Amino acid sequence: MSLGSQKHSQIYTAALVGTGRIGFSLGFDKKREQPASHTMAQLGNKRIKLIAACDTNEKKLTEWGHYVKGATVFSSSSEMYKSIPTPDIITVAVNEDSHMEECLAAIEAKPRLIILEKPVALNSAQAAEIAVAAEKAGVPVMVNHERRFAADYNMAKSYIKEIGKLQTIRGELYSGLRIYGKEYEKDGSYSLLHDGTHLVDIISWLLDEKLSSPIVTGIYKDEKNEVRNFSAHFKTDSCTEITISMSGRSRFFSFGLDILGTEGRICLGNGYAKFYKRKESKLYTGFYSLARDKIIHLPKKTGYFSNMIQNAVDFLDGTSLLQSPLSAAIDDLKVLEEIKAFLI
Repeated sequence: MSLGSQKHSQIYTAALVGTGRIGFSLGFDKKREQPASHTMAQLGNKRIKLIAACDTNEKKLTEWGHYVKGATVFSSSSEMYKSIPTPDIITVAVNEDSHMEECLAAIEAKPRLIILEKPVALNSAQAAEIAVAAEKAGVPVMVNHERRFAADYNMAKSYIKEIGKLQTIRGELYSGLRIYGKEYEKDGSYSLLHDGTHLVDIISWLLDEKLSSPIVTGIYKDEKNEVRNFSAHFKTDSCTEITISMSGRSRFFSFGLDILGTEGRICLGNGYAKFYKRKESKLYTGFYSLARDKIIHLPKKTGYFSNMIQNAVDFLDGTSLLQSPLSAAIDDLKVLEEIKAFLI
């Protein structure tokens, strides 16, 4: 067996900080595309061996320990790092208000890679501390902006060049969670941070451009002075009209993008992906209309979580760069703070 093949058959050890929803229990949601949690995605990858997890919630931790046979459980990350050999991968999947503390602790343990749940931290100042510590320790950090790894969004990224020059991009997120309230900055329980990071990140990634200097309109505040609606407008070199709209007073959840070019359109979001091209119109003589591109065949599964874990393995193998690096996620956080300045 050659050295190269030995390297690419190596088993990487992993430890999990946080056995809650994204860390574990979403893996049992029958309506979601699976795997839908860090635990299930790592168990599903033959190159990864989960050896330990920690959580302050005894019930969740016990359930995890019963499910992941042979792994060891701990009530804190400090206890875990003292008790086991340093794993190759440490996943930090805790609430936003604990991201900085737990990520800094993971960096100090010096694994070969950290997978950090989005957003990076509660604010860019905390994110900067993580970045400085990671660089000093030489520990790379991947942020789980899951849509970067999904097959449908990757198809959209490739298809953008087929729709001509970009005219408009509209990203929308509707839910029942407050968009922003100053009192929630302490724990990050507001949608601009929790969900808005996905909108900003995926648009930046699709365009390979940073968003900056927004103009914010349509701000609506409820009787508690909590922001429930806004639209932020951007322009980049490739698209002069980019709008991100969020609502926190909807009785449903929806995430979607509408990308309009001079010769086509891409509409995609949670549960759908549609690609359109300019065709001779069936409705009007001498005109062209948009029609579904029948050449595009979407896979049954997007692989958003399993592809993220595979990217981690490929990175450790030395065959791929991180597709969702810490630096990009920090840029996203700065954009959210630019928007927030209008909302305060």
